Amino acid sequence: MDNRFKIVVIHHNTLCCLAMRTILTDIAPFVDMFRDVEVVSFNSFEEFTQQAPIDVIHYFISEETLAQNGKFFGDLSRRCIVLTEGKSSADVGNFRCIDIHCPERELLKSFLMMQNTAHHAHGMEHHSTQEEAELLSQREKEVLALIVKGYINKEIADMLNISTPTVIFHRRNISEKIGSRAIGRQTIYAVMNGIVDVKEL
Repeated sequence: MDNRFKIVVIHHNTLCCLAMRTILTDIAPFVDMFRDVEVVSFNSFEEFTQQAPIDVIHYFISEETLAQNGKFFGDLSRRCIVLTEGKSSADVGNFRCIDIHCPERELLKSFLMMQNTAHHAHGMEHHSTQEEAELLSQREKEVLALIVKGYINKEIADMLNISTPTVIFHRRNISEKIGSRAIGRQTIYAVMNGIVDVKEL
């Protein structure tokens, strides 16, 4: 039996569940309170109640799940985020929302801003370890900051007064050190390690 704390995603769309699990799993190593937390997903509230995971610290639920099970989630609003599909059509009250139909960049930005706000509200801040802080060189951090802001290689080269092949070389090193070429994963790394402010994205 796995006794780790859980983050639960409840959504009828399997792809949405998978995407949220991926994002949350990518973010977890950088957030002190989410370290060693297991992300689990369910396609319905009934499926969730049948397995009845204990020690749930956070819920990500669809509007439909909230509408049909408001009594259960009513007292859990501080630990819930409602995954809306466009502008919220349901009465979500005091629940925080994220629009899952927005572009990946905006979805990540919304989530990271929400995460940042929650930590400040609870008096918690992310502290990079020395190993994390020294993973990238200063120049690689400068290149990464521009990558996650959406600049292309030529623009980065011009802004940093270096050649385009040098930018490509730095990008390859960054991908190897972080362990991913995915912009989403690199964005999470950059924000969580203070390389860029989420408001700059």
